[in-house]
Amino acid sequence: MELIIAAALCSVLVSILLKVGKSRGLNPIHLIGWNYATASILCFFWFKPDFTHMSVSNTPWLLIGALGILLPSVFLLLARALQTAGILKTEIAQRLSVVLSLTAAYFIFQEQFNQLKLLGIGLGISAVLCILFSHRGDTSTGKRGMMYLGLVWVGYALIDVLLKYTTSLGLQFALTLNMMFICAFVLSMAYLAVQYKHLGDLKHVGAGLVLGGLNFANIAFYVKAHMLLKDTPAIVFAGMNILVVMFGVLAGLILFKERLKPASSIGLVLGISSVICLAYAMSA
Repeated sequence: MELIIAAALCSVLVSILLKVGKSRGLNPIHLIGWNYATASILCFFWFKPDFTHMSVSNTPWLLIGALGILLPSVFLLLARALQTAGILKTEIAQRLSVVLSLTAAYFIFQEQFNQLKLLGIGLGISAVLCILFSHRGDTSTGKRGMMYLGLVWVGYALIDVLLKYTTSLGLQFALTLNMMFICAFVLSMAYLAVQYKHLGDLKHVGAGLVLGGLNFANIAFYVKAHMLLKDTPAIVFAGMNILVVMFGVLAGLILFKERLKPASSIGLVLGISSVICLAYAMSA
């Protein structure tokens, strides 16, 4: 359970760092770009991907490239959502992207659905709709927050589906993950060089490397928890998602003085119920 708590804390700390960094004058795209340098190095030493048996001709470079673009792009959308909608709603939308990826799995990978999984998906979609519509009638900033929340929800689901499809082609998880991080880093640096004419000062580089450490720690702890609790994956899935949502809510209420609207509160309850239903469906 300690690993799940650590993974959830790292996930929320990533959001906190992005939100605080923006208020301190740090450009999120620079932090996100440099985060993939740390993530790439740590992934290589932690998961030890087997590059020696990698086949250049059989590697789906198009998919790896698409993920290399999507990862920093969706990360940037996450940063925008944090600023306009707040950490509380952003964490819920990010975690509930699983309902979209599960729905896609039904149509793309022909996964079987039981009634509990269908209920979980229905609750999850209802939760996100409540979160989105809590911005209805807000200022233009609030409406942008609604748009960014929706894009975060769809974006993380798309990454999840592409990752699953890529690994189904035979690539090892560690190798796929490392290649994604390297590709995201190279493309991010190229974008910074062209768009901003510089790769960031020491302050941006340092904060970005810390962000990458937290981002990778989240993944590493989560994977390790799945390995140690391989007979009960539902506990890891439910524990991780519920804890991230709860830590995100606490961070929003205590650190950033965000307020829960009635629609957001309903969305929070529906979201946790969705995760619990999906966890039970996994163990059924």
